[in-house]
Amino acid sequence: MSEHLPELIAPEPPSVLDELPGDLMMWVLIVSELLVFGAGLAAFLGARIFDPEGFAAAQDALHRTGAGINTLVLVTSGFFAALGVRMAEAGRKAATRGWLAAASALGVVFLIVKFVEYADKARHGIGIETHPFYTFYYLLTGFHAAHVVAGIVILGLVSIRCVPRTVEVGAAFWHMVDLVWVLLFPVIYLLR
Repeated sequence: MSEHLPELIAPEPPSVLDELPGDLMMWVLIVSELLVFGAGLAAFLGARIFDPEGFAAAQDALHRTGAGINTLVLVTSGFFAALGVRMAEAGRKAATRGWLAAASALGVVFLIVKFVEYADKARHGIGIETHPFYTFYYLLTGFHAAHVVAGIVILGLVSIRCVPRTVEVGAAFWHMVDLVWVLLFPVIYLLR
């Protein structure tokens, strides 16, 4: 009877969740954040339908060059975070910390460029209540900037021990921040 027992209890096939890098809870957070940003973008596009001329005029006051630079900055920082994951997997703690620090430094550059843009808007008297476009602009880009700050903190925390799994989790969050900006940039700055 015991000879046949192993045949009766077959191992479970691997789940899709087993294939996810990092931690399941981080993926729950990432998906929920993507849904929040998606809802915000959908609301932005919905409001734009009712005032396309006003949205276009407001959009013309944005700094497309600065936003384009910020896009390059964040995409490059995502590449650096991915290199940090590779170094962590190779057991190279100093290199991991270096790449994560480089990714974080580019996050700071992003925030500086965004601050300069916000300061310019304030100097011209453009605030969150100036026009519905700016309400969405400040809410979406400000919420994203808060995620950049959180990402910098997370990358700093995971670099303390440089365990591959935690570095992978931190990099996954950072890639979500990159992805959100890659979606925000064309919709807010370019789409007519």
